[in-house]
Parts: sequence; structure tokens; C-alpha cells
Amino acid sequence: MADITTTSTQPAQPVAVSRWRSGAGRVLEGLISFAVLMLLIEGGIRLFNVEPYIFPAPSAIAMALYSGIASGLYLKALAVTLTEILGGFAIGSVCGILLGIAMVQIPVLDRFVYPYVVALQTVPKVAIAPLMIVWFGFGISSKIIIVALTCLFPSLVNTIAGLRAVDSDRIALIKAMCGSRAQLLRYVQLPNALPYIMAGLNTGIVLAVIGAIVGEFVGAKTGVGVLILQANFGLDLASMFAVLVLLGITGVILSFILRQVEIRLCFWSGKATK
Repeated sequence: MADITTTSTQPAQPVAVSRWRSGAGRVLEGLISFAVLMLLIEGGIRLFNVEPYIFPAPSAIAMALYSGIASGLYLKALAVTLTEILGGFAIGSVCGILLGIAMVQIPVLDRFVYPYVVALQTVPKVAIAPLMIVWFGFGISSKIIIVALTCLFPSLVNTIAGLRAVDSDRIALIKAMCGSRAQLLRYVQLPNALPYIMAGLNTGIVLAVIGAIVGEFVGAKTGVGVLILQANFGLDLASMFAVLVLLGITGVILSFILRQVEIRLCFWSGKATK
């Protein structure tokens, strides 16, 4: 007994620290691979004397990105585009989730509404963007609506799939306990559908970025899409690539935030340990 009581074990490493180190390791690996890739591209461009109007060097893109951010031009445009992205994403996702719940609860609504939703999703957003500009003007409202229409379908489809993927035994248990449809939805269907819904939101946030840029391409006074068009018309490829890099970083950050929210909301799914 004395040996047992005096034997000490090392305390287990906190899970949070382990996750942080794992995440930091992945970030470091990504930064190293990105730096190596940029060095290879830079070396190839200098070795073969590629003209800047064909493909700019990463160093020129970095200088253009720094100049645009330092002058405030890129940040002002990004603020407008980010407002369109977040506003349209919130509206489209909420509408998609609520419509998906209603279509599962009311089968008649599913039969009548779903074909129209699919037809709307089939139409390219670049084709209906001019119509949104005519109806709602060149301001931010038309871009938010375009983004909302883009984000609607992923949230809708994933919500329906999650609500319908509930185990039949769990549904039978709620019914045997005289549970109402509202209780079935709250305690069984929605928790089961939450990982599906988050997957739809992760898809929607990426599509939201694309939808906002498409809307700005068609007609806008300011925004990242306008900067891309201006750089393209001026054959300033370094600035155009710099704006694209800024846009890509924005999309990665938004997707990362949603994944962190998913880890905390869907803690039972096991993604927190990955």
C-alpha cells in the first residue's frame, strides 16, 4: 500500500493546450509551405524573365498589398464587401434554416416550394445580378440580396437532410412519451440537424464571398470587386493579385471562425479532437 500511495504520476496535459499546440503546428506547416511556394514562384519568374503584365512576382504583389492597406484603400473597400457578405449570409442562412424546418414539418410546403427553390438555385447569379441592380440600385442592398440568394440553398438542403436523418427509434420514443411535435423538433431533430446545418453554413460563407464579388462586378460604386475591375482595366496585375490575396485571406478567416463555432456547438461530433 505504501508503494501505491507514494507513487506519483505526471498530471495529464490539459486538452485545451493540446488543441492549441496542434492548431499552432498546422498553422506553422501551412506558413512554411506557403513561403516555400512563393520562393519557388519568385525564383521561376526571375529565372525566365516573365513580364509583370503576364504574371507579377510575389514580391511585387506583396508590395502592392502593403501599399493598398497602408493607404486605407483596400480596407475601405473590404469593409463594404464584408458588410455585403455578412449581411447577405445572415439573411440567406436564417431564411434557409427556417424554410427547411417548415418544409420538413409541412410536407405540402415541401412539394410546392422546393422545386421553385431548386429552379432559383439553378439560375446563375451572374444572370440575375443585373436584375437586382435594376430593382435595388447600385448600393449595398442589391449585393446583400444576391449574397442571400446564394447562401439560401446550402442552408436549406442541409437543414432538411439533418432533420430527416433522425433515428426512427428516437422519434418513436418521443411519441411514446406523448411528446408534441414542437418537443420532437427541439429535443431530437434540431440537435441531430445541427452538424448538418453547420456544414451548410460553412459552404454558404464561401459562396457568400463569391456572390458579393459577382454583384460588385455587375454594378457597384465601391468594394473589392470594383478594385479588381479597376486593376484589370489598367493592366495592373500586381494590384489585382494583391486584392485577390486579400479576398482569399478574408474567406479563410470567415471559414475558420465558423469552424470554431461548429466545434463548440457540435462538441459531441468529435471534431474538437481533430
